Amino acid sequence: MFSEDSKVSEAPLASATTDEDLQAYVEEIEHAKPVNAEDWLPVTASRNAKWWYATFHNVTAMVGAAVLSLPYSMVYLTWGPGVIVLVLSWVITLYTLWQMVEMHEMVPGKRFDRYYELGQEAFGEKLGLWIVVPQQLIVGIGVDIVYMVTGGKSLKKFYELTCKKNCYLQNRLSIWILVFGSVHFFLAQLPSFNSIAGISLAAAIMSLSYSTIAWAIPAHYGHSLLPPGQRPDYHLPPNQSTGALVFGAFNALGTVAFAYAGHNIVLEIQATLPSTPHQPSKIAMWRGVLVAYGIVAACYFPVAIVGYWAFGNQVQDNIITFVAKPVWLVAIANLMVVIHVIGSYQIFAMPVFDMLETVLVRRFHFSPSLRLRLITRSIYVGLTMFVGMTLPFFSSLLGFFGGFGFAPTTYFLPCCIWLTIKKPRIGSLSWLANWACIILGVMLMLVSSIGGLRQIIVDASSFKFYE
Repeated sequence: MFSEDSKVSEAPLASATTDEDLQAYVEEIEHAKPVNAEDWLPVTASRNAKWWYATFHNVTAMVGAAVLSLPYSMVYLTWGPGVIVLVLSWVITLYTLWQMVEMHEMVPGKRFDRYYELGQEAFGEKLGLWIVVPQQLIVGIGVDIVYMVTGGKSLKKFYELTCKKNCYLQNRLSIWILVFGSVHFFLAQLPSFNSIAGISLAAAIMSLSYSTIAWAIPAHYGHSLLPPGQRPDYHLPPNQSTGALVFGAFNALGTVAFAYAGHNIVLEIQATLPSTPHQPSKIAMWRGVLVAYGIVAACYFPVAIVGYWAFGNQVQDNIITFVAKPVWLVAIANLMVVIHVIGSYQIFAMPVFDMLETVLVRRFHFSPSLRLRLITRSIYVGLTMFVGMTLPFFSSLLGFFGGFGFAPTTYFLPCCIWLTIKKPRIGSLSWLANWACIILGVMLMLVSSIGGLRQIIVDASSFKFYE
């Protein structure tokens, strides 16, 4: 609540010379509503979403860039470990997502509409902010940078497939990132989660569609897409040192972690749902999550398994850009990727916008206004676009951000909060399950961050910037 914006002018009182004027002024005061930050900020501006909103918001958040790199992650994990990691990640992240949905309204009469608010409840007002906010910002900003690269690469691939002659922009990835990023200067001005529901729905449909294409093409053509006479090799890549193989496996684990990204915004999505004592928001939210996770499984497992089966260790970090025919279908799939990451960028940007605008309005006392949104959000889009143009290393970015950001917010931070707040009995199934997730999550964070950072350094050593 901001008193300087909510004051009713005292000028009418001076001119209230009649009883009618005075009565009108009193009514003006009674009906004047103060500016409430909760009603203006992106996360809490609207609470009239339906359960299926949660479904396609979660699908849009999860089924994204990383699904296209899952076959490549299998190259360094191979069949057995790769399938185990995929299944285990699906189970663990569904469990931790259930925990967050349950904790959204665990205090009667109160809703934890933001991840950091739940962290503050568990770890204290200041410590909770320091634990959660940096991780959440790393995830949100990191994903948006990766999606800038993904959108630019997919536009570039579409151009290459459809351009017949005078293809001057064929090798200018930075130009295509710029084209993709320019769209977000306009879309970023949509005020709240519910205002981007249509974009999110289109993105969810596109993600399911291009994921289907990503496994249908190798399933149809099989090994024939490999060079003549070659068969897929399912061993570790040859001619690589032991260190390179180890770091490759680390980076692959980060890619898998990146694939399960919805936890970073699940509370913010649940905040848009209505809630009553008889019908709490967790009922609708969990229904949406279950449908979303079914769609996630239908996308992830076929893409990873069929893609690796068809190409073996020759598959590249983006299977859509790796397959070459049929040209028309590959071109359509790349456009679908572009539409999806447009929506997914906005889904992950919304909590970041909420944090920025919360600080500016509450801490620095800026007036909630269209101008504030225009300036703040445009600067954010410009910065993510600039970093994406500077460091367009797709697979290594997935591994680094997957390990450094997603592993904490997805795999073990919900468990830490659960143990702190719920305090399950030591030795109970809940206590053991949460500690197992914490140990695996910390290990995943360490190894995948190292692998991703090392791969970024290797890629940067031979990369020509801004081409």
